[in-house]
Amino acid sequence: MSQERTAGAFSAGSPSPIDIPRNWTFEKAEIAAAFDRHVREQLPWYDLATGAIAHIARHYIPAGGLVYDIGASTGNIGRALSETLKDRRARLVAIEAAAEMVVRYDGPGEVMQADAMAFDFEPFDLGVCFLLLMFLPVSRRAAFIQKLRKRIKPGGALIVFDKCEAATGYPATVLWRLTLAGKVSAGVDPAEIVAKELSLGGVQRPITADIVGGDAIEWFRFGEFAGWLLEGVTADHGAAPG
Repeated sequence: MSQERTAGAFSAGSPSPIDIPRNWTFEKAEIAAAFDRHVREQLPWYDLATGAIAHIARHYIPAGGLVYDIGASTGNIGRALSETLKDRRARLVAIEAAAEMVVRYDGPGEVMQADAMAFDFEPFDLGVCFLLLMFLPVSRRAAFIQKLRKRIKPGGALIVFDKCEAATGYPATVLWRLTLAGKVSAGVDPAEIVAKELSLGGVQRPITADIVGGDAIEWFRFGEFAGWLLEGVTADHGAAPG
């Protein structure tokens, strides 16, 4: 990146930094209030991935269906699905653990403050886990995915999108720089980028792709981030793998 572009990225029109806590939390009011802007600065492909999820989702939401947005934050996925939900009179339940996020929820359906891992899910047509698993305990992730898969109705699906463990060798450096370059290009203050990365230590741990199952279909990949589609039981193919 040229010096001219670097200087221009932090002009008067650049995003205002937020106060990054030592240990990252979604329970801080300032973070929750700035979340929708902050996540798009940190993840430049965020809206692209959201749109792709909305496209995939409409193929699995039937008339009168049930959709879970698991780890809903302020309602990004719900807003993206709002037209499909309305057209098909489908029900959306948003699950979010952080109280500060719940009070700022701005999406369709109902929002419930709950620990997703302890939540009693009804059989559903579509579940979406968008950037959730990396914040759950490592030892409980695989069991959580299996719990969700068992609640998918025949013909339904689960969409998982998350950060994966880094590649090894030189490709790991290349992919890390790809993500870093995106943040800088979005105009994020380098000091904020560093502070955010350090604050995530012990709070966010990337997943291993094996927890989604060998039959999961990968539909997105950008650096260390990936999205998968997991279908449920069908009358023709029997139960989903356990």
